Amino acid sequence: DGGVPEHQIKKAADPAPAGAAAAGADAFAKAMAGAANAMAAKGPDGKPVEPVSFRDLQTVLPEMSGWERDEPKGERMTMPVPFSQTETRYRNGNASVELTIIDTAFSQLLFAPYAMLLTSGYEKESSSGYEKASSFGGNPGFEKWDKNSKDGQIVMVVGHRFLVTLDGDDIDDTKILQEFGG
Repeated sequence: DGGVPEHQIKKAADPAPAGAAAAGADAFAKAMAGAANAMAAKGPDGKPVEPVSFRDLQTVLPEMSGWERDEPKGERMTMPVPFSQTETRYRNGNASVELTIIDTAFSQLLFAPYAMLLTSGYEKESSSGYEKASSFGGNPGFEKWDKNSKDGQIVMVVGHRFLVTLDGDDIDDTKILQEFGG
């Protein structure tokens, strides 16, 4: 009948022996640890960098006229790569802006999800909005806008180290986000 023989299907469906699965998982874990170590937090001089305290990051959260700021939250982690972050939400009627600042301590692993979007010249346009690489105060970043939901986002990299994200909900345009990031 031209199909795959039943014995091959059964063989493919049989689980690998427990020892082989454990060895595969162990090898994968070692490979991931090696990748994380290769992208570990090292400053321009090649020496390890410790992230600043999230409490110190909270001191740079702006007060915005006409916006009520929630109590900031923060955390610091040491593994798989060290980082610290703080975040808060601002509210003005139905509009809200969430501001997150992450000290990546120069870890490329934390920038990886944004690499394509930060590439100069990146643009995507649709009937509902856009995404594009931008520059904010000389810092590389990108912005997104969805006109149907009135949601926007700006992400910027400050000093090759800090990842600043502004997520706006029910806002008129991304200019509001630029004022927060300004």
